[in-house]
Amino acid sequence: MSIVDKAKDKAQQLIGEVKEKIGDHTDNQSLKVEGQADQVAGHTKEAGHDARDRAVDGVDNLKDKFNR
Repeated sequence: MSIVDKAKDKAQQLIGEVKEKIGDHTDNQSLKVEGQADQVAGHTKEAGHDARDRAVDGVDNLKDKFNR
């Protein structure tokens, strides 16, 4: 995963946490839910990027084995 992708995913998760806490403290249910959704989206994107990176590494390892 590129550093930029990782930073964006973590930022989305952090923003979601802040929204959720603000929504909780202000009794704003829609902001709380929006924050939770941001967190889930950030985690999902991060998992997708991690899976992509593992797949690329696997393909690279296979290429290396065939090139030997």
